[in-house]
Amino acid sequence: MKPFFLVLSAPSGGGKTTIAKMLLQGREDLGYSVSATTRPKRPDERDGVDYHFLTRDEFIRRRDGGEFLEWATYGGELYGTLKSEIERIFASGRNAVLDVEIEGARQIRKNFPSALLLFVLPPSAEALVDRLTGRKTEDPALMRARIFRAADELVAIEEYDYAIFNEDLVVAVAQVAAILEAESWRVARQDTLPDFIAQLRNDVVKAAEKIEKRKTLTRDS
Repeated sequence: MKPFFLVLSAPSGGGKTTIAKMLLQGREDLGYSVSATTRPKRPDERDGVDYHFLTRDEFIRRRDGGEFLEWATYGGELYGTLKSEIERIFASGRNAVLDVEIEGARQIRKNFPSALLLFVLPPSAEALVDRLTGRKTEDPALMRARIFRAADELVAIEEYDYAIFNEDLVVAVAQVAAILEAESWRVARQDTLPDFIAQLRNDVVKAAEKIEKRKTLTRDS
């Protein structure tokens, strides 16, 4: 199978990162693409595991050097996917799981039309607002801006292949897994299929020729 992109997007607080990391548990066919960001590292986060934490100057330098597959600005900070992350995952024969902002997903779809895009939806407005305000450590004005942006981001769902309602996390992860399983059988994703079809067709033609030959021998006798 040809490795492909599984892109998860959601309004901030939609749970896309949690779904992505739960999806990877116990699966050897997936690899998680660790995003890069310029935002400060939180106490419970680890560099290279949760994010690649870069200074703004380093991020811009690497972006201008063509090292990013996609990048976007969110809340005044820069976020992006390093090409080296995808190369590492694809080299191992695994599909790449990315949780990225909507602008980043658009860039991936433009450059890789076969990418699989999933949009994670909150079950209600109340649930989304609760998730956005749950940390209670941000400036109220910034929090309000995030809520308005989340509302605007919802209309981007038309650009995605599937929508997942994140009301029950276990169910949401199972639904993504089912979609992933079905998508892996798409004809375009099966790189060994053309050779198999060519061989199968050749064998069928040979079988038909043998039958015709036997009929000819029977008539002649």
